[in-house]
Amino acid sequence: MDYLELLNPQQREAVVHSGSPLLILAGAGSGKTRVITTKIAWLINEKNINPGRILAVTFTKKAAGEMKERASALCKGAEGCQIKTFHSFGAWFLRLYGEYGGIQPNFTVYDEDDMKTLVAKANPSLTRLQAAHFSRCISLCKDYGLVPQSGTALETIDSDPLLPVVYENYEKRLRETGNVDFGDLILLPYLILKNTPSLREKIHDKFQVIMVDEYQDSNIAQFMLLQMLCGENSYLCVVGDDDQSIYKFRGAEVQNILSFKDKFPGTKIVRLESNYRSTEEILQVAGDVVSNNSSRLGKNLRSQKGSGKLPVLAFLPNQEEEVKFCGDLIIESKKRGVPYSDWAVLYRTNAQSLGFETEFLHRKIPYAIMGSLKFYEREEIKDILAYLALIANPRDEIAFRRIINKPARGIGNTTQDKIVEKFRSSYALGVENVSYVEVCREMTSSFSKKTRQGMECFLEGMDAFRNFIDINTKNSGENRKLVLSGALEKNEETVHDVEKLNGLIDLIATKSGLKELYQSEDEISGSHRIANIQELSNSAVLYEGTEGGLLEFLDHIELDRTLENADDEKDDDRVKLITLHNTKGLEFNRVIMTGMEWGVFPRQDKTGDDLEEERRLCYVGITRAKDELYMTSCQMRMMYGRTEYMSPSPFLKEISKDHIKILGHIPYGFSSESGTSRHGDYGKYGLSHPDKELEEVCRKYAYGTKVYHDDYGYGFINKAELTPEDEYVVSVQFESGGTKKFLPQYMRSVLTVIRD
Repeated sequence: MDYLELLNPQQREAVVHSGSPLLILAGAGSGKTRVITTKIAWLINEKNINPGRILAVTFTKKAAGEMKERASALCKGAEGCQIKTFHSFGAWFLRLYGEYGGIQPNFTVYDEDDMKTLVAKANPSLTRLQAAHFSRCISLCKDYGLVPQSGTALETIDSDPLLPVVYENYEKRLRETGNVDFGDLILLPYLILKNTPSLREKIHDKFQVIMVDEYQDSNIAQFMLLQMLCGENSYLCVVGDDDQSIYKFRGAEVQNILSFKDKFPGTKIVRLESNYRSTEEILQVAGDVVSNNSSRLGKNLRSQKGSGKLPVLAFLPNQEEEVKFCGDLIIESKKRGVPYSDWAVLYRTNAQSLGFETEFLHRKIPYAIMGSLKFYEREEIKDILAYLALIANPRDEIAFRRIINKPARGIGNTTQDKIVEKFRSSYALGVENVSYVEVCREMTSSFSKKTRQGMECFLEGMDAFRNFIDINTKNSGENRKLVLSGALEKNEETVHDVEKLNGLIDLIATKSGLKELYQSEDEISGSHRIANIQELSNSAVLYEGTEGGLLEFLDHIELDRTLENADDEKDDDRVKLITLHNTKGLEFNRVIMTGMEWGVFPRQDKTGDDLEEERRLCYVGITRAKDELYMTSCQMRMMYGRTEYMSPSPFLKEISKDHIKILGHIPYGFSSESGTSRHGDYGKYGLSHPDKELEEVCRKYAYGTKVYHDDYGYGFINKAELTPEDEYVVSVQFESGGTKKFLPQYMRSVLTVIRD
């Protein structure tokens, strides 16, 4: 087994483990993908596990593809494993077994915009903002495994008494459409397995081995589904890092990994602590920060690369100097032969990218913003996808409403509402095979001449699109009969031609009128919408123009809506601009973490568990760096239209001063452990003000500083600004709940700074 010889002792221990549940606690850059893929090969080769009985799930299509490719390279039999994302597994399950829960196999998956629309249609009294809010609440409910009948448990999501009613109305309307949303892809398989013991036993027998990657990103519903998938004889192995759980806003629950050994008795924990990505100095900084979290299983990363440059912390006067500092670093390194692509600039929020974009454009530094292009969210793409969705599922109300009057055919909202009302009443009466297309055909004669003409045009197109699918599905079936009967070898000319799905997309674009509509817009605005439709068509070349090919293509799109530009750009010589959340799973030679101030990173409202997640996000950012790490903190920043004095991020104070090189003017209250300030070559970045006494007051009473007032007690400065009259005004939030404003330059005797 040559592949085992490439592993370190801890990796090997994880690979050859069997029997009891296994938690592989894999630190950043510790080679977890190698461990997972090697373990799959080992299970097949050494334990004689049938590949078809191995289920491995992860969270992104890219990760699943890489896992399958690398496992197959080690063991050809691994091609037969079920290696999927959590949601694609849910879609696969519902295609096969959805009827146990009333779901037909021709469903499509609603995205966030579709959910908002359906919430609004199912609850007409809601405003657009309310519909958007409740749509998010419903998604969270499903992430937490809650159904409309969950009672008071729904209050943990939102205490609004309308939520149960809105949720129930939405679910009823969603079931009428025959479609599902993203939350259903996890929740419905769980409910079906829970309520169908015979199917549950069948699934337990089917999957002997269950593996979960990035387990720290799982939500409650995914944990519940995992419990249902595991039988008495299942071998369960999960891989994750509690220190990299950063997606609570998406429903991820760090307790899933922290409590794994309690939920699955007899669990073996193997820690992967050898880091192959970063230098020892970078890992020391990462460890200094994350070790302050109380909710963690604990591990200490050791660098296999050895020593490198000391990470740099630069204190800068303002955000203008911050972007200039970053530009200087990149330009100077370029002069030494370092490619632009070595650099990544990280920030907490997308809005922070603007300053860097402006600076880099001015200085001709090529850059790419990663993770911001959402191809499938473009209007023209969603229009084509709506046609495909209605062809696949003619009960799809959202797709129907999107395309019935696009391009404009004189079929307004009032007419649409009548059609939907007729469909719903037919559905309620149990009319067989009721569909929006057939309801339109039935009602056409009752409309005005203009509407009738538009409706006939729409129906003509839908009939042509449906005919395309039916002919190809029939021909595909005939070909299979020929292959089975041996006729294919005897007479090649009897083979029926099966067109690819791109032919249907081209037909839709032309016959619907969308191509003509967007061509005219392209000529005016240069929006390249026709090119985008062509790109969508190109991506459909790999799929047959059959019923099955259409559903497979829609699954591919709905479960991976964001174009992953990282692969396309990895060879481009451009600086990467990227949010900290989007860096997960990536690595860069040189990293600059910007905006390291309290109120920016972390945000001011983060406390308790939320603050611990922000600290994990900081850890993730630090461990993206392979060779060099820089962090910047501004003493002033434009916030909400005002220039405010800032306090350094508390995460910076957690770093041992022996582990970093400090540049610039060290802010008040941020002295080194030895009590002496250390400055590098960027001493020019000290904050200056003509009035030195006022400058000192501003630093002392900075945003975020803890204070004590003789009359009001303890509090912290939650707002600070310098007026045009050079008066420094602070707002203090007191523990008593009150908020007061002060001019600290005149009140230093009663407003005392509390040192940490």
